[in-house]
Amino acid sequence: MASSPAPSLAQARRVVVKIGSALLVDAEAAALRSGWLDQVAHDIADLRAAGTEVIVVSSGAIALARHRLGLVRRSLRLEEKQAAAAVGQIALAQAWSAALSARGLTAAQLLLTPGDTEDRRRYLNARATLSTLLGLGCIPVINENDTVATAEIRYGDNDRLAARVAEMIGADQLVLLSDIDGLYSADPRREPDARHIPLVPALTAEIEAMGGAPPAGYSSGGMRTKLLAARIATEAGCAMAIGLGTTAHPLRALRDGARCTWFLPVPGRSARKSWIAGGLQPAGALIVDDGAARALAGGSSLLPAGVRRVDGVFERGDLLLVVSEQGLPLARGLSAYGSADAARIIGRRSDAIEALLGWRGRDEMIHRDDLVLVAAGTS
Repeated sequence: MASSPAPSLAQARRVVVKIGSALLVDAEAAALRSGWLDQVAHDIADLRAAGTEVIVVSSGAIALARHRLGLVRRSLRLEEKQAAAAVGQIALAQAWSAALSARGLTAAQLLLTPGDTEDRRRYLNARATLSTLLGLGCIPVINENDTVATAEIRYGDNDRLAARVAEMIGADQLVLLSDIDGLYSADPRREPDARHIPLVPALTAEIEAMGGAPPAGYSSGGMRTKLLAARIATEAGCAMAIGLGTTAHPLRALRDGARCTWFLPVPGRSARKSWIAGGLQPAGALIVDDGAARALAGGSSLLPAGVRRVDGVFERGDLLLVVSEQGLPLARGLSAYGSADAARIIGRRSDAIEALLGWRGRDEMIHRDDLVLVAAGTS
């Protein structure tokens, strides 16, 4: 498996670069690392000159504002985070604009929430905006819109947001700059003998088990969220790298072969199915019998007859999990029925739907064109 060649940043057509707060903001000095940011802007300009389109997903708004607002040495309440984001987003946008402008590039700010990537219409609108900005030669700089997002409707980390942006815009590479040079078999800060893993051909259960708890401090990421991002990105056909961001000119170093971990993409999935696979907030679940599970594995649609239970409240077109009776996730898909109607037709043949509901709906609970199988142990 490890014989597959690793991707190269030098060959990227379109790349998303994610930068965390811990890299961009010096927590001790309570200030932007402007020299480091200038080096990153230089690297981005070099990539653009080589023909690579670049999108940046940048954290740092809340971290930049904490000291200015006196919100230090304690955890912030939600409304304090939102207030800090409102102040810090201005400073963050100005910093990126100045750094990129010095290299002859134009920055464009976009603030996204999960709703902008989970709702199909808003997703397509955001994709169109990003495509237009790239066509105009801009460098989109994206952050989560923390001023309006609540705890229940947040990504909470920019790793997964970056992966969703990469999937949205059809990037061929996603780079997560970090304080570590890739994935290890264990946390190298605790286990000196941990083995660096340069290439991950597929996200197995063993690989996913290597994710740990998020680190303390300003960062809300950690290896666990990076592996979640890797699943979103690779299932959308996008290679992903975890590379060291603390070095000088980190993107140049990565382009020149610096040590990192590359995750290979899953080939051949349509844009629509990539969006379904990458959805973070299923509205409910359908629990299915063993016969339906086998039919799904064979490429069939999910019929009402094979559904044993409906969990959650959802509408037609919402994203659902499909789960076996043993509790294993089998698939994700878009429901052809709302939860109330779905509960009335489960376990019944499709030719009985009209008599049960009083109107003729689809024969399938989830059509195979709206359904994506998932690896065992993931959701």
